[in-house]
Amino acid sequence: MENTFKMVTDDGQEVTCNVLFTFDSEETKKSYIAYTDNTYEKDGTIKAYAAVYHPEDLNKGFEPIETEKEWKVVETILSTIQEEVKRRKEENNNSTDNEGENNE
Repeated sequence: MENTFKMVTDDGQEVTCNVLFTFDSEETKKSYIAYTDNTYEKDGTIKAYAAVYHPEDLNKGFEPIETEKEWKVVETILSTIQEEVKRRKEENNNSTDNEGENNE
């Protein structure tokens, strides 16, 4: 799947969305996509959405995630990715801090 795609909103506007990640769940036997339309929540965080998609036939479009079990699977993956990003950021900050110490 490409990193961006276009979708039409309920009011007929075309919006470019960015794919955050896709994954297949062995538990639910479905493929999922997380994406953003690059708009923000009131608290300043970027809005993110998730849906079921069909990688073998992208023309089928997205389907809503309907069960609590599916949402748990998506939330677990998202949480894991967020933790990994946070860990890498901290590692990068620590290595940058340590580089400054070596130059003194």
